Amino acid sequence: MLPRRRRGHGRRRVVRGVGIGVGVILLLSCVGVAAAHSGGLRGTGRNPISVPTWLFLLTGGGVVGVSFLLASFVTDRRLVAAVHDWGRPLPTPGRIVRAVAGVGAVVLLGVTVAVGYVGPSTGVRNLAVLIVWVGWWGGFVASTYLLGNSWPTLNPFRVLAERVPSLNRPYPERLGSWPSVVGLLVLVWVEVATPLADDPRLLATVLVAYAVVTVGGSAVVGTNRWFGSVDPLARAFRFYGWLAPVGVENGRLRVRLPGGALPDTVLDGRDDVAFVVTLLFVTTYDGFVATGPWAAGVRATVDAGVPALGVYVGAYLGGAALFYLAYRAAARLGRRRAETYLSATYLACRFAPSLLPIAAGYHLAHNIGSVLVLGPTLSAVAAAPLSPPASPPQLAALPAWFGGVELAFVLLGHLLAVWVAHATAYDLFPSRLQAVRSQYGVTAVMVGYTMLSLWIVAEPYVAPPFIAS
Repeated sequence: MLPRRRRGHGRRRVVRGVGIGVGVILLLSCVGVAAAHSGGLRGTGRNPISVPTWLFLLTGGGVVGVSFLLASFVTDRRLVAAVHDWGRPLPTPGRIVRAVAGVGAVVLLGVTVAVGYVGPSTGVRNLAVLIVWVGWWGGFVASTYLLGNSWPTLNPFRVLAERVPSLNRPYPERLGSWPSVVGLLVLVWVEVATPLADDPRLLATVLVAYAVVTVGGSAVVGTNRWFGSVDPLARAFRFYGWLAPVGVENGRLRVRLPGGALPDTVLDGRDDVAFVVTLLFVTTYDGFVATGPWAAGVRATVDAGVPALGVYVGAYLGGAALFYLAYRAAARLGRRRAETYLSATYLACRFAPSLLPIAAGYHLAHNIGSVLVLGPTLSAVAAAPLSPPASPPQLAALPAWFGGVELAFVLLGHLLAVWVAHATAYDLFPSRLQAVRSQYGVTAVMVGYTMLSLWIVAEPYVAPPFIAS
């Protein structure tokens, strides 16, 4: 059952978290003039598609809506249970393997930081930039939802933190996991609002700062509590791992169907719901700021006398709040339509994991092109990190049809999200009609997310305007 939390404390946590987030973002914004960019490295952006925009948006939204109808009226409880109960045990790696992997991750982090400082200053010629954005952000992050979450073993920050004595100070329970929500917003803001993908020195400095904060924080409240409630990366990868076909059950590895663990997942409260919604939002915002309409809108607003920084911050915080409020409204609608005694908060906690496939599908669509194009670059630069080729090799331009593959990843993520929500509803409600009605709100939100994600992926890449402090 969902643990009860006093509403007053919940509101204070939200206000405190937003206040901290705004303060940190504004401090980070005072670094001078920074180039905004999307998560992918420049020059590896999207290609436009030849299908009219209105047609594929309506088609994508319609596919999600039809899939909801099919899942609701064609499937039954026996089929849903058979799909989500299927699984097979896997051999579990021994302690020696995990220890060696952890040491290797720390060594790789050290190499990344060192090359970031002493290597070439050009982005795609510096191994640190390629390791972080191509190998880690594009490739490894995708592995956490396509294969399984190996970050607890390969997390170099946790390996370092476990070697530092802990003070084991009590963690303020009133904070819950709101610090991880604020941390995720700050991390993505730094990535979007600074030239982190182009400046190896800045990237190395951010890695060092993150290591210091992480090790220091875990030394105060304990490793398990820090990485369980505060660290945004550990929490994001853990949530993505619920979606993966390989997971841990009762201390052992087990293979299951993708998303099989999500219908049984119950989040702890509003803070966890906010983290899932924020994870979806920041992935969307990362691509949205690299579209032509955004660039045109920012320039028009700046010409009208509004600082670009205000536009970016307002859209960022306002968009995060809008995503969260839309999902909360969907949960309330589902409660009314299902006519259930369950609270809207509890329904939000149960259905929120169904949003994870959407975030994963969009992340894959947004980054797969960069991984394919710059994969040869990473290999060539890794062979001589201090003296890489003047023009490292890249994969030739992706074919025009590859844009359809990216759109397919977005749609597949949304279709899986509909199925997970359907299975969750069947697990919650004994009545078939009640289960169907409980999904009205979340399905409407998914249709909206689908159309927005498809539009962003289909838009050609446009370098965003500069942010002036």
